[in-house]
Amino acid sequence: MQQALIGLSGTVKAMHREILALALPNILTNLAVPLLGIVDTALMGRLDAVSYLGAIAIGSMIFNFIYWLFGFLRMGTTGFTAQAHGRQDEVALTGYLVRPLLLAAGIGMALIALQVPLAGLSFWVVEASPAVEQFARAYFIIRIWAAPATLMLYVLNGWFLGRQNARYPMYLAFFGNSVNILVSGFCVWGLGLKTAGVAWGTLCAQYLTLFLALGLLTWRYRGLWPHVKGSLRHWQDMGHFFRVNRDIFVRTLCLLLTFGFFTAESARYGETLLAVNTILLQFLSVMAYGVDGFAFAAESLVGKVWGAEKGTQPHELKALIRRLFLWGEGLGLLFAGVYGLCFTPLFYLFTDKPHLLLAALPFVPWVVLGSLINSFCFIWDGIYLGATASRPMRNTMLLSVFGVFFPVYYLVQPFWGIHALWLAMMAFMASRGLSLTWTARRYLFYSAGQGA
Repeated sequence: MQQALIGLSGTVKAMHREILALALPNILTNLAVPLLGIVDTALMGRLDAVSYLGAIAIGSMIFNFIYWLFGFLRMGTTGFTAQAHGRQDEVALTGYLVRPLLLAAGIGMALIALQVPLAGLSFWVVEASPAVEQFARAYFIIRIWAAPATLMLYVLNGWFLGRQNARYPMYLAFFGNSVNILVSGFCVWGLGLKTAGVAWGTLCAQYLTLFLALGLLTWRYRGLWPHVKGSLRHWQDMGHFFRVNRDIFVRTLCLLLTFGFFTAESARYGETLLAVNTILLQFLSVMAYGVDGFAFAAESLVGKVWGAEKGTQPHELKALIRRLFLWGEGLGLLFAGVYGLCFTPLFYLFTDKPHLLLAALPFVPWVVLGSLINSFCFIWDGIYLGATASRPMRNTMLLSVFGVFFPVYYLVQPFWGIHALWLAMMAFMASRGLSLTWTARRYLFYSAGQGA
């Protein structure tokens, strides 16, 4: 009995070490991602007009919507790659790299070709003042040329994570953000390009990071190259990939619709509240990217378990999931405490305008509450993605958007005004977490028991 307890303790410690070995580099990687938005916001927040900050908010929202629609290039790649890694299938590993890379490059070039109608549609949907729209358009027409590099990096980062390699995405994130900070700062302060300068910084950073990623791939994974030609002949293997990613696409579209509506609706309350909500979303973005370090670890580890037949036992999966939630929720609680205690100095990192801080103070409880609620559904996302259980992700998202978010906002808005947006967002995230918990028995634990 004592030996069994010692063995169990060793297994638990090993599981924690494996989670942290993937999660810590992922956290550093993910925290570097919103640094791009933070730097852009800080640069614009110190210029002479609030319109520049609003323009970056609108421009970033448009690109988030466009790129996150194709987030399946990262999310789907991680799950399938992790499962192939668990099976030790080198041919499948090569296929889940090469084919999505070609797909990403094609989509990126199509976005460049369609930039005029995309810009027209985007600025027709988003209501903004003439000054904000003018500066946002200048940002858009430059940054759109980074589309192929951005989407190919989605694939490469997803594939590295599926191979249980969290260090390469970390290197790439820090390199890309360093380039972005240097080039954007030079263009804004040195050349006076304002929003266009921020766009040039992002463009340069994306392509230089892509070149570095391809170099690391060629150096580290040379053994895959003999399988490249064969993988190109098996596009039929992408059938399951496309079916899963169709569901992820719908799920992501709903998520972006929610956040896009949040920003667009904020603009209707004036430039001050738009700027405030832009900054507050950056707070939640930093929290999300931090907790996603454990969500990404969940994708890698759950996918690996799913791919190795001997590992698909419900008790093993449940033990892994409990520990993932322990770490993820703990980090969410830490963010909530920091935001509650240090809100003012953190807010001044984004802007030096006291009137914006005064306008933001009534919303602090929403930021604190969001840090606790959001971390729960983020961990579930990573677990479902690792198992490539895309259907429940799609269905629960549709329920949460159209059955919770929009009804709550339109019912409460006449009484609470802009605070109804925050209430609707909290209800939306809570609905996602609870519904994914409800469906886990059928789509995760039962399937694991069947050796799926």
